[in-house]
Amino acid sequence: MKPLHIALAAVLVSAGAAHAQPINPAQDRQAVETVLARYKSAIERLDAGGTEMLFTADSRIFETGGVEGTYANYLSHHLGPELGHFKSFKFYDYKVDVRFEGPIALATETYRYRIEPKTGEPAERLGVATSVLKKVGGSWKILSMHNSARRPKGS
Repeated sequence: MKPLHIALAAVLVSAGAAHAQPINPAQDRQAVETVLARYKSAIERLDAGGTEMLFTADSRIFETGGVEGTYANYLSHHLGPELGHFKSFKFYDYKVDVRFEGPIALATETYRYRIEPKTGEPAERLGVATSVLKKVGGSWKILSMHNSARRPKGS
């Protein structure tokens, strides 16, 4: 790389870093956990109304081997209609781990959940979700979420 290109790259990197909002690990970890808890709570209420504000407009959702597109697409074509078929959806044995890589938060959630459909048999699953969050206007938003589930052993 030529010296001018190296200098220009260094300026661009530092300009990007200058726009990054500083991370306060304890405070920002709590804020990230709150975003994830609000999403989980909406699922348990079977009402995802208002959850769009927890995601960036250009978010990407991946679920159990499928590419769902943006959260808006996922909500209107998958999650929203699906919640209408449930009597209840409960998470338990929930754990979350959050770490920061520069201005990005990486979250891993593990849990069990039980779905009771309006018709049919209840389903119990082990689940995991990984999310990438970034600060937008001072608030943490989910940029990417990937979740998957499987039957517990012995089920």
